[in-house]
Amino acid sequence: MSQNMTPPTTSSSGAEFHFQALTPDLILDAIESLGVYPETGLLALNSYENRVYQFRSDEGLRYVVKFYRPDRWSDAQIQEEHDYALALAAEDIPIAVPVIIEGHTLHKYQGYRFTLFPSLGGRAFEVDNLEQLELVGRFIGRIHQYAAQTVFAERELLNPQILGAEPLAWLKQSNLVPNSLRLPFFTVVEQVLAKANAIWDRQDFAAIRLHGDLHPGNILWTPDGPGFVDLDDARMGPAIQDLWMMLTGDRAQQLMQLEILLEAYEEFCEFDTRQLALIEPLRALRMVHYNAWIGRRWDDPAFPMNFPWFGDEKYWEQQILAFKEQLFALGEPPLSLVPY
Repeated sequence: MSQNMTPPTTSSSGAEFHFQALTPDLILDAIESLGVYPETGLLALNSYENRVYQFRSDEGLRYVVKFYRPDRWSDAQIQEEHDYALALAAEDIPIAVPVIIEGHTLHKYQGYRFTLFPSLGGRAFEVDNLEQLELVGRFIGRIHQYAAQTVFAERELLNPQILGAEPLAWLKQSNLVPNSLRLPFFTVVEQVLAKANAIWDRQDFAAIRLHGDLHPGNILWTPDGPGFVDLDDARMGPAIQDLWMMLTGDRAQQLMQLEILLEAYEEFCEFDTRQLALIEPLRALRMVHYNAWIGRRWDDPAFPMNFPWFGDEKYWEQQILAFKEQLFALGEPPLSLVPY
């Protein structure tokens, strides 16, 4: 951690209950309480918000165990995530689903909530592989076709208040941003959010159930095609949220990718092209949320370990430049498959 930064004065990761107490012995005891007995050691997977481990049982089955971050979601919200995954799997969507043990998918052990999943093997999804991109677009269309049939009762709505205004307010009251950079940083972030909110407010979209965090890292490529994982951020919102993170490169490349995605998507689900105007606002909201997310979790040892650059003055200088670029992007015409 840089000498330029003192730890945040406020944290929301649970001051009285940390993942530090989640020892390997406790993890193994929790798994064995379900009648599942690990034969191998625990392989920690790339997850910061929760704690996720892979292992093989004495029956030769590979599992992933996920321990939920305390106080983030209610039991009802987690159960809604599980029920949604199981319902999608029943529609032949290739998605990681929780294991049902004695009628339950959400389990508790010594105050921790956890779930078992079958391990979904695969390699990284290649977003620049157009054949893979087409197949992913087709499956997202199938997911949204089903998702639009009803709504989440427990999960909150994705909106600028939750992803923008609240994280900004938290950043302002924290001591994360160096004093010398607070004025330029918060000035440009406020300008970015004002533009993003104005664009958002002009849209009249139908909110549907979303994966919520469908970036390429949450798609594995299996011998049978894509496999979707991690519904932890599932919530209601615009369909474009599950599509825009697939777009990479310059504008021409993104347009090509978008055309392939949407052509495949619309084999199953109609897409409202007016939502393309939400891509840059959603990107802006993600940028603000990301900074506050790391800061809020800083008392979790996994965060200083994996984000050692966070808090350096150089980091916040780079963020100022990134938000200036995003402010410019918000003023540009949105991506469109129809030439201007």
